[in-house]
Amino acid sequence: MKHPKEELTFLMIKPDGVQRGLTSEIVSRVERCGLKIVGLKMFKPERERVNGHYPKDKAWITRLGQKTKDTYDKYGYDMKKEQGTEDLFEMGTMIREWLLDFLTSGPVIIIAVKGVHAVDMLRKLVGNTVPSKAEMGTIRGDFSVDSPASANRDKRPLYNIVHASETQEEAEHEFKHWFGDNEPIWDYERSDEMIMFPKSKRK
Repeated sequence: MKHPKEELTFLMIKPDGVQRGLTSEIVSRVERCGLKIVGLKMFKPERERVNGHYPKDKAWITRLGQKTKDTYDKYGYDMKKEQGTEDLFEMGTMIREWLLDFLTSGPVIIIAVKGVHAVDMLRKLVGNTVPSKAEMGTIRGDFSVDSPASANRDKRPLYNIVHASETQEEAEHEFKHWFGDNEPIWDYERSDEMIMFPKSKRK
């Protein structure tokens, strides 16, 4: 097994994060906590590329619909009246389309991040997926106040600034999907690594 410091994860700054000028703040927070940026690219993705990022299986799409239904029930809104359906798969399909529309609406920045338990560390850094639940001090907690209820009523996805891989398996899939085999990953030694990992143990 690899040393924990060799773990790689995937981060995407979504169009809302780019358009709000948060790129340097996000990159700075990643680097300040001790994680290492080893790959970075900015571009406007095509719909087909984004379509491959999100699962297409019925169970996943139905879960999207169920989460929406739960949100409507929680706040006393009428999903059938506002969205025109009570079918969970149909609702999930609509949300998936909103996601595709959003991620192709402007440029994104994809980032390869390396470091000790990089997946868990980055997830902690970005905060809860739902910004209204994210703690202050996290990227989402500090820079977004969006909620599923607000997004659903506006017929759009949640604006939560970034995407970060949830597991190592997901990170591997997203690396391959977004960086492919041709984008270089630039490894190097940070100055703090010289302190954390003595030279005799760095090899």
